[in-house]
Amino acid sequence: MEIPDCYYPSEPVLVAPGGPTPKHTLYLSNLDDQIFLRFSIKYLYLFKRAVGAEILKLSLSRVLEEYYPLAGRVRASGEGDRGEKLEVDCNGEGALFAEAFLDLTAAEFLEGCRRPNRSWRKLLYRVDAPSFVAVPPLVVQVTHLQCGGMILCIAICHCLCDGIGSAQFLQAWAAQASVKPVVDLPISPFHCRHVLKPRVPPHITFSHPEFTSLPQPEPLPFLLSQFLQCQHLVPISATFTPEDILRLKKLCVPSLKCTSFETVAAHVWRSWARALDLPPSLQIKLLFSFNVREKLEPELPEGFYGNGFVLACAESTVEQLLNSNTHYSVKQVQEAKGRITDELVRSLVDMLEMRKVKPDLSASLVISQWSKLGLEDLDFGEGGPLHMGPLASEIYCLFLPVIGDFYAFNVLMSMPEKVADKFEQYLKESWSGEGEGEGG
Repeated sequence: MEIPDCYYPSEPVLVAPGGPTPKHTLYLSNLDDQIFLRFSIKYLYLFKRAVGAEILKLSLSRVLEEYYPLAGRVRASGEGDRGEKLEVDCNGEGALFAEAFLDLTAAEFLEGCRRPNRSWRKLLYRVDAPSFVAVPPLVVQVTHLQCGGMILCIAICHCLCDGIGSAQFLQAWAAQASVKPVVDLPISPFHCRHVLKPRVPPHITFSHPEFTSLPQPEPLPFLLSQFLQCQHLVPISATFTPEDILRLKKLCVPSLKCTSFETVAAHVWRSWARALDLPPSLQIKLLFSFNVREKLEPELPEGFYGNGFVLACAESTVEQLLNSNTHYSVKQVQEAKGRITDELVRSLVDMLEMRKVKPDLSASLVISQWSKLGLEDLDFGEGGPLHMGPLASEIYCLFLPVIGDFYAFNVLMSMPEKVADKFEQYLKESWSGEGEGEGG
Protein backbone atom coordinates (compact mmCIF):
# COMPACT_ATOMS: atom_id res chain seq x y z
CA MET A 1 0.00 0.00 0.00
CA GLU A 2 1.37 3.38 -1.05
CA ILE A 3 1.28 5.89 1.80
CA PRO A 4 -0.04 9.36 0.79
CA ASP A 5 2.11 12.40 1.45
CA CYS A 6 2.03 13.77 4.99
CA TYR A 7 0.86 17.31 5.71
CA TYR A 8 3.10 19.26 8.09
CA PRO A 9 1.25 22.23 9.64
CA SER A 10 4.51 23.66 10.95
CA GLU A 11 8.25 23.13 10.92
CA PRO A 12 9.73 20.52 13.28
CA VAL A 13 10.92 21.75 16.67
CA LEU A 14 13.75 20.82 18.99
CA VAL A 15 12.65 19.29 22.29
CA ALA A 16 15.31 19.99 24.90
CA PRO A 17 15.58 18.39 28.36
CA GLY A 18 13.05 19.90 30.74
CA GLY A 19 15.68 20.76 33.33
CA PRO A 20 19.42 21.33 33.64
CA THR A 21 21.58 18.41 32.49
CA PRO A 22 25.32 17.69 32.70
CA LYS A 23 27.37 19.36 29.96
CA HIS A 24 30.25 17.11 29.04
CA THR A 25 31.57 14.77 26.37
CA LEU A 26 30.32 11.19 26.48
CA TYR A 27 32.89 8.58 25.50
CA LEU A 28 31.56 5.95 23.10
CA SER A 29 33.01 2.47 23.45
CA ASN A 30 34.51 0.57 20.55
CA LEU A 31 31.31 -1.50 20.43
CA ASP A 32 29.30 1.74 20.05
CA ASP A 33 31.68 3.21 17.49
CA GLN A 34 31.71 0.36 14.98
CA ILE A 35 31.44 1.44 11.36
CA PHE A 36 28.45 -0.79 10.64
CA LEU A 37 26.44 0.85 13.46
CA ARG A 38 26.65 4.35 12.02
CA PHE A 39 22.97 4.66 11.23
CA SER A 40 19.69 5.22 13.06
CA ILE A 41 17.40 2.41 14.23
CA LYS A 42 13.96 3.39 12.91
CA TYR A 43 10.88 2.14 14.76
CA LEU A 44 7.26 2.49 13.63
CA TYR A 45 4.28 2.23 15.99
CA LEU A 46 0.59 2.35 15.10
CA PHE A 47 -1.86 3.31 17.86
CA LYS A 48 -5.66 3.20 17.78
CA ARG A 49 -5.95 6.46 19.72
CA ALA A 50 -3.65 9.42 19.39
CA VAL A 51 -1.80 11.12 22.21
CA GLY A 52 -1.59 14.89 21.99
CA ALA A 53 1.64 16.25 20.52
CA GLU A 54 2.07 18.55 23.51
CA ILE A 55 1.87 15.59 25.89
CA LEU A 56 4.44 13.71 23.82
CA LYS A 57 6.78 16.69 23.74
CA LEU A 58 6.42 17.43 27.46
CA SER A 59 7.03 13.80 28.44
CA LEU A 60 9.96 13.62 26.02
CA SER A 61 11.53 16.70 27.62
CA ARG A 62 11.13 15.03 31.02
CA VAL A 63 12.76 11.76 29.99
CA LEU A 64 15.59 13.61 28.24
CA GLU A 65 16.58 15.03 31.62
CA GLU A 66 17.72 11.48 32.42
CA TYR A 67 18.68 10.33 28.91
CA TYR A 68 20.40 13.62 28.16
CA PRO A 69 22.99 12.23 25.67
CA LEU A 70 20.10 11.66 23.25
CA ALA A 71 19.54 15.42 23.32
CA GLY A 72 23.20 16.05 22.43
CA ARG A 73 25.06 15.72 19.15
CA VAL A 74 27.40 13.07 17.81
CA ARG A 75 30.76 14.34 16.58
CA ALA A 76 34.23 13.12 15.62
CA SER A 77 36.55 13.25 18.61
CA GLY A 78 39.78 13.92 16.74
CA GLU A 79 41.32 10.85 18.37
CA GLY A 80 42.65 7.90 16.43
CA ASP A 81 43.45 7.70 12.75
CA ARG A 82 41.99 10.60 10.77
CA GLY A 83 39.86 11.63 13.74
CA GLU A 84 37.22 8.97 13.03
CA LYS A 85 36.46 8.09 16.65
CA LEU A 86 32.97 9.28 17.58
CA GLU A 87 31.78 10.80 20.83
CA VAL A 88 28.69 12.65 22.06
CA ASP A 89 28.65 16.34 22.89
CA CYS A 90 26.07 16.42 25.69
CA ASN A 91 24.97 19.98 25.01
CA GLY A 92 21.22 19.67 25.59
CA GLU A 93 20.44 20.94 22.10
CA GLY A 94 17.42 18.67 21.88
CA ALA A 95 15.66 15.93 19.91
CA LEU A 96 13.96 16.79 16.62
CA PHE A 97 10.16 16.48 16.86
CA ALA A 98 7.84 16.71 13.85
CA GLU A 99 4.03 16.66 13.80
CA ALA A 100 2.13 15.62 10.68
CA PHE A 101 -1.33 14.65 9.45
CA LEU A 102 -2.18 11.84 7.04
CA ASP A 103 -5.30 11.06 4.99
CA LEU A 104 -5.41 7.45 6.17
CA THR A 105 -7.05 5.38 8.92
CA ALA A 106 -5.43 2.89 11.30
CA ALA A 107 -7.51 0.09 9.74
CA GLU A 108 -6.29 1.01 6.26
CA PHE A 109 -2.71 1.03 7.44
CA LEU A 110 -3.13 -2.33 9.19
CA GLU A 111 -4.34 -3.87 5.93
CA GLY A 112 -1.02 -3.05 4.31
CA CYS A 113 1.38 -3.17 7.26
CA ARG A 114 2.47 -6.79 7.02
CA ARG A 115 5.39 -5.70 4.86
CA PRO A 116 6.96 -2.23 4.76
CA ASN A 117 7.43 -0.39 1.49
CA ARG A 118 9.46 2.63 0.47
CA SER A 119 6.52 5.02 0.89
CA TRP A 120 6.60 4.40 4.64
CA ARG A 121 9.71 6.59 4.77
CA LYS A 122 7.33 9.56 4.50
CA LEU A 123 6.28 8.80 8.08
CA LEU A 124 9.62 9.99 9.48
CA TYR A 125 10.80 13.53 8.88
CA ARG A 126 13.82 13.55 6.61
CA VAL A 127 16.66 15.60 8.08
CA ASP A 128 18.64 17.40 5.42
CA ALA A 129 22.18 16.85 6.75
CA PRO A 130 25.56 16.51 5.04
CA SER A 131 26.54 13.42 7.03
CA PHE A 132 25.40 10.87 9.56
CA VAL A 133 26.93 12.75 12.49
CA ALA A 134 25.00 15.91 11.60
CA VAL A 135 21.65 14.20 12.22
CA PRO A 136 20.29 14.58 15.79
CA PRO A 137 20.63 11.29 17.71
CA LEU A 138 16.87 11.25 18.30
CA VAL A 139 14.28 12.16 15.63
CA VAL A 140 10.55 11.70 16.25
CA GLN A 141 7.48 12.16 14.07
CA VAL A 142 3.90 11.79 15.29
CA THR A 143 1.43 11.44 12.43
CA HIS A 144 -2.27 11.94 13.20
CA LEU A 145 -4.67 9.70 11.27
CA GLN A 146 -8.21 10.33 10.02
CA CYS A 147 -9.71 7.93 12.53
CA GLY A 148 -8.18 9.58 15.60
CA GLY A 149 -5.26 7.17 15.75
CA MET A 150 -1.59 7.94 15.27
CA ILE A 151 1.62 6.58 13.84
CA LEU A 152 4.72 7.26 15.91
CA CYS A 153 8.09 6.91 14.19
CA ILE A 154 11.31 7.15 16.16
CA ALA A 155 14.89 7.17 14.86
CA ILE A 156 17.60 6.52 17.46
CA CYS A 157 21.31 6.69 16.67
CA HIS A 158 22.63 3.14 16.90
CA CYS A 159 25.98 4.41 18.19
CA LEU A 160 24.21 5.45 21.42
CA CYS A 161 21.78 2.55 21.93
CA ASP A 162 21.31 -1.06 20.98
CA GLY A 163 17.90 -2.75 20.84
CA ILE A 164 17.79 -3.37 24.59
CA GLY A 165 18.90 0.20 25.30
CA SER A 166 16.40 1.79 22.94
CA ALA A 167 13.58 -0.33 24.43
CA GLN A 168 14.64 0.89 27.88
CA PHE A 169 14.50 4.52 26.70
CA LEU A 170 11.16 4.14 24.93
CA GLN A 171 9.56 2.50 27.96
CA ALA A 172 10.84 5.35 30.13
CA TRP A 173 9.34 7.91 27.74
CA ALA A 174 5.99 6.10 27.65
CA ALA A 175 5.94 5.93 31.45
CA GLN A 176 6.34 9.71 31.66
CA ALA A 177 3.56 10.30 29.14
CA SER A 178 1.00 7.90 30.59
CA VAL A 179 0.89 9.19 34.18
CA LYS A 180 0.72 12.46 36.06
CA PRO A 181 2.61 13.86 37.84
CA VAL A 182 6.19 12.95 36.90
CA VAL A 183 7.26 9.51 38.07
CA ASP A 184 10.62 7.91 38.68
CA LEU A 185 11.93 5.96 35.71
CA PRO A 186 11.43 2.17 35.69
CA ILE A 187 15.21 1.80 35.31
CA SER A 188 17.74 4.58 35.81
CA PRO A 189 20.02 4.91 32.78
CA PHE A 190 23.70 4.08 33.19
CA HIS A 191 25.58 6.40 30.84
CA CYS A 192 29.26 5.54 31.29
CA ARG A 193 30.82 3.43 28.53
CA HIS A 194 34.28 3.21 30.12
CA VAL A 195 33.39 -0.27 31.38
CA LEU A 196 34.09 -1.33 27.78
CA LYS A 197 37.36 0.54 27.29
CA PRO A 198 40.18 -1.43 25.61
CA ARG A 199 43.03 -2.88 27.58
CA VAL A 200 46.45 -1.25 27.64
CA PRO A 201 48.12 -2.49 25.59
CA PRO A 202 45.39 -4.07 23.42
CA HIS A 203 45.54 -7.86 23.39
CA ILE A 204 43.77 -9.81 20.63
CA THR A 205 43.27 -13.40 21.75
CA PHE A 206 40.60 -14.62 19.29
CA SER A 207 40.29 -14.79 15.51
CA HIS A 208 36.83 -13.10 15.34
CA PRO A 209 35.50 -14.89 12.23
CA GLU A 210 32.55 -12.49 11.97
CA PHE A 211 35.03 -9.95 10.57
CA THR A 212 37.21 -12.18 8.41
CA SER A 213 36.42 -13.70 5.02
CA LEU A 214 36.02 -17.44 4.78
CA PRO A 215 38.46 -19.32 2.55
CA GLN A 216 36.53 -20.74 -0.39
CA PRO A 217 37.45 -24.04 -2.11
CA GLU A 218 37.41 -22.28 -5.48
CA PRO A 219 37.33 -18.65 -6.67
CA LEU A 220 33.86 -17.17 -6.36
CA PRO A 221 32.30 -15.91 -9.59
CA PHE A 222 30.81 -13.05 -7.52
CA LEU A 223 30.38 -11.92 -3.95
CA LEU A 224 26.93 -12.84 -2.71
CA SER A 225 26.58 -9.49 -0.92
CA GLN A 226 27.30 -7.57 -4.12
CA PHE A 227 24.91 -9.77 -6.09
CA LEU A 228 22.09 -9.17 -3.61
CA GLN A 229 22.62 -5.41 -3.65
CA CYS A 230 22.22 -5.39 -7.44
CA GLN A 231 18.88 -7.22 -7.34
CA HIS A 232 15.37 -5.84 -7.12
CA LEU A 233 14.54 -6.71 -3.53
CA VAL A 234 11.07 -7.26 -2.09
CA PRO A 235 10.11 -7.68 1.59
CA ILE A 236 9.14 -11.13 2.86
CA SER A 237 7.34 -11.64 6.16
CA ALA A 238 6.45 -14.85 7.98
CA THR A 239 5.04 -15.41 11.45
CA PHE A 240 6.12 -18.37 13.57
CA THR A 241 3.58 -19.26 16.24
CA PRO A 242 4.57 -21.31 19.31
CA GLU A 243 3.03 -24.32 17.54
CA ASP A 244 5.19 -23.71 14.46
CA ILE A 245 8.31 -23.45 16.61
CA LEU A 246 7.47 -26.65 18.48
CA ARG A 247 7.04 -28.42 15.15
CA LEU A 248 10.52 -27.25 14.10
CA LYS A 249 12.01 -28.38 17.40
CA LYS A 250 10.56 -31.85 16.90
CA LEU A 251 12.61 -32.13 13.71
CA CYS A 252 15.78 -31.80 15.77
CA VAL A 253 16.68 -35.50 15.76
CA PRO A 254 18.41 -36.70 17.86
CA SER A 255 16.67 -34.51 20.39
CA LEU A 256 18.51 -31.32 21.29
CA LYS A 257 17.47 -28.88 23.99
CA CYS A 258 17.24 -25.55 22.20
CA THR A 259 15.61 -22.14 22.45
CA SER A 260 12.99 -20.76 20.11
CA PHE A 261 15.50 -18.26 18.74
CA GLU A 262 18.05 -20.98 17.97
CA THR A 263 15.43 -23.07 16.20
CA VAL A 264 13.96 -20.29 14.07
CA ALA A 265 17.38 -18.76 13.28
CA ALA A 266 18.64 -22.13 12.02
CA HIS A 267 15.49 -22.61 9.94
CA VAL A 268 15.72 -19.14 8.39
CA TRP A 269 19.42 -19.65 7.57
CA ARG A 270 18.73 -22.92 5.78
CA SER A 271 15.69 -21.52 3.95
CA TRP A 272 17.76 -18.52 2.82
CA ALA A 273 20.58 -20.68 1.43
CA ARG A 274 18.09 -23.03 -0.23
CA ALA A 275 16.05 -20.25 -1.88
CA LEU A 276 19.17 -18.54 -3.28
CA ASP A 277 20.31 -21.88 -4.77
CA LEU A 278 23.86 -21.28 -3.59
CA PRO A 279 26.75 -23.48 -4.80
CA PRO A 280 27.06 -26.58 -2.56
CA SER A 281 30.75 -25.96 -1.79
CA LEU A 282 30.24 -22.31 -0.81
CA GLN A 283 31.23 -21.47 2.76
CA ILE A 284 28.51 -19.33 4.33
CA LYS A 285 27.91 -17.65 7.69
CA LEU A 286 25.07 -16.78 9.96
CA LEU A 287 25.77 -13.63 11.98
CA PHE A 288 23.36 -12.73 14.76
CA SER A 289 23.30 -10.19 17.57
CA PHE A 290 24.08 -11.60 21.01
CA ASN A 291 23.58 -9.70 24.25
CA VAL A 292 26.77 -9.81 26.36
CA ARG A 293 25.55 -7.82 29.38
CA GLU A 294 25.59 -10.90 31.59
CA LYS A 295 28.60 -12.51 29.91
CA LEU A 296 31.05 -9.84 30.99
CA GLU A 297 32.99 -10.03 34.26
CA PRO A 298 31.74 -8.04 36.04
CA GLU A 299 28.37 -7.82 34.31
CA LEU A 300 27.38 -4.52 32.73
CA PRO A 301 25.50 -2.37 35.27
CA GLU A 302 21.71 -2.34 35.31
CA GLY A 303 20.42 0.45 33.11
CA PHE A 304 23.33 0.28 30.65
CA TYR A 305 21.71 1.35 27.38
CA GLY A 306 24.71 1.49 25.06
CA ASN A 307 25.73 -1.24 22.66
CA GLY A 308 26.10 -4.34 24.78
CA PHE A 309 26.05 -6.93 22.01
CA VAL A 310 28.46 -8.67 19.66
CA LEU A 311 27.86 -10.66 16.49
CA ALA A 312 27.89 -14.40 17.04
CA CYS A 313 29.08 -16.35 14.00
CA ALA A 314 28.00 -19.78 12.77
CA GLU A 315 29.68 -21.29 9.70
CA SER A 316 28.91 -24.11 7.29
CA THR A 317 29.15 -25.15 3.69
CA VAL A 318 25.87 -24.92 1.80
CA GLU A 319 25.98 -28.68 1.19
CA GLN A 320 26.36 -29.50 4.88
CA LEU A 321 23.65 -27.05 5.87
CA LEU A 322 21.05 -28.30 3.40
CA ASN A 323 21.80 -32.01 3.42
CA SER A 324 22.04 -32.40 7.20
CA ASN A 325 19.05 -32.51 9.50
CA THR A 326 17.78 -29.74 11.76
CA HIS A 327 20.00 -30.94 14.61
CA TYR A 328 23.10 -29.89 12.65
CA SER A 329 22.01 -26.31 11.91
CA VAL A 330 20.70 -25.68 15.42
CA LYS A 331 23.97 -27.04 16.83
CA GLN A 332 25.95 -24.52 14.71
CA VAL A 333 23.88 -21.68 16.20
CA GLN A 334 24.36 -22.99 19.74
CA GLU A 335 28.11 -23.38 19.30
CA ALA A 336 28.34 -19.82 17.98
CA LYS A 337 26.65 -18.59 21.15
CA GLY A 338 28.79 -20.82 23.35
CA ARG A 339 32.01 -19.28 22.05
CA ILE A 340 31.11 -15.86 23.45
CA THR A 341 32.87 -15.20 26.74
CA ASP A 342 34.19 -12.20 28.62
CA GLU A 343 37.62 -12.74 27.10
CA LEU A 344 36.23 -12.90 23.56
CA VAL A 345 34.41 -9.59 24.06
CA ARG A 346 37.54 -7.96 25.51
CA SER A 347 39.56 -9.28 22.58
CA LEU A 348 37.04 -7.78 20.15
CA VAL A 349 37.14 -4.39 21.91
CA ASP A 350 40.95 -4.46 21.67
CA MET A 351 40.88 -5.43 17.99
CA LEU A 352 38.52 -2.54 17.22
CA GLU A 353 40.94 -0.21 18.99
CA MET A 354 43.70 -1.25 16.62
CA ARG A 355 41.76 -1.18 13.35
CA LYS A 356 38.36 -0.26 11.94
CA VAL A 357 36.74 -3.36 10.52
CA LYS A 358 33.35 -4.30 9.12
CA PRO A 359 31.54 -7.63 9.45
CA ASP A 360 32.20 -10.04 6.62
CA LEU A 361 29.05 -9.94 4.51
CA SER A 362 30.51 -11.62 1.42
CA ALA A 363 28.39 -14.75 2.01
CA SER A 364 26.52 -14.08 5.23
CA LEU A 365 22.98 -13.84 6.54
CA VAL A 366 22.60 -11.33 9.39
CA ILE A 367 19.82 -11.65 11.97
CA SER A 368 18.91 -8.86 14.39
CA GLN A 369 16.73 -9.82 17.34
CA TRP A 370 13.97 -7.30 18.17
CA SER A 371 11.57 -9.71 19.83
CA LYS A 372 11.41 -10.23 23.59
CA LEU A 373 13.03 -6.83 24.27
CA GLY A 374 9.81 -5.13 25.34
CA LEU A 375 9.78 -2.89 22.27
CA GLU A 376 6.11 -3.65 21.73
CA ASP A 377 5.10 -2.84 25.33
CA LEU A 378 4.63 0.90 24.90
CA ASP A 379 1.59 2.71 26.25
CA PHE A 380 1.67 6.50 26.14
CA GLY A 381 -1.66 6.68 27.95
CA GLU A 382 -4.14 5.57 25.28
CA GLY A 383 -3.39 1.85 25.06
CA GLY A 384 -0.69 -0.31 23.52
CA PRO A 385 0.21 -0.41 19.83
CA LEU A 386 -1.74 -2.20 17.14
CA HIS A 387 1.49 -2.70 15.20
CA MET A 388 5.19 -2.39 15.91
CA GLY A 389 8.04 -2.88 13.47
CA PRO A 390 10.76 -1.22 11.41
CA LEU A 391 10.22 1.69 9.06
CA ALA A 392 11.74 -0.29 6.19
CA SER A 393 12.62 -3.85 5.26
CA GLU A 394 16.35 -4.41 4.77
CA ILE A 395 18.56 -7.11 3.34
CA TYR A 396 19.38 -8.29 6.85
CA CYS A 397 16.77 -10.29 8.77
CA LEU A 398 14.73 -8.97 11.71
CA PHE A 399 13.02 -11.11 14.32
CA LEU A 400 10.09 -8.95 15.39
CA PRO A 401 7.62 -9.25 18.26
CA VAL A 402 4.04 -10.30 17.53
CA ILE A 403 1.53 -8.07 19.29
CA GLY A 404 -0.47 -10.19 21.73
CA ASP A 405 1.73 -13.30 21.57
CA PHE A 406 4.99 -13.05 23.52
CA TYR A 407 6.21 -16.44 22.31
CA ALA A 408 5.73 -15.87 18.57
CA PHE A 409 8.23 -14.43 16.08
CA ASN A 410 7.64 -12.40 12.97
CA VAL A 411 10.50 -12.79 10.50
CA LEU A 412 11.05 -9.89 8.09
CA MET A 413 13.72 -9.38 5.45
CA SER A 414 14.13 -8.41 1.80
CA MET A 415 15.03 -10.95 -0.88
CA PRO A 416 15.57 -10.81 -4.65
CA GLU A 417 12.16 -10.72 -6.32
CA LYS A 418 12.83 -13.80 -8.45
CA VAL A 419 13.35 -16.01 -5.37
CA ALA A 420 11.03 -14.23 -2.92
CA ASP A 421 8.09 -16.64 -3.31
CA LYS A 422 10.38 -19.61 -2.99
CA PHE A 423 11.95 -18.21 0.19
CA GLU A 424 8.55 -17.53 1.73
CA GLN A 425 7.44 -21.05 0.86
CA TYR A 426 10.52 -22.58 2.48
CA LEU A 427 10.04 -20.47 5.61
CA LYS A 428 6.54 -21.87 6.00
CA GLU A 429 7.58 -25.47 5.41
CA SER A 430 8.80 -27.69 8.21
CA TRP A 431 11.45 -29.10 5.90
CA SER A 432 14.44 -30.74 7.45
CA GLY A 433 16.95 -31.47 4.71
CA GLU A 434 17.53 -34.28 2.30
CA GLY A 435 18.60 -36.60 5.11
CA GLU A 436 15.04 -36.58 6.49
CA GLY A 437 13.04 -35.71 3.40
CA GLU A 438 11.82 -32.27 2.46
CA GLY A 439 8.36 -30.81 2.50
CA GLY A 440 5.81 -30.24 5.18
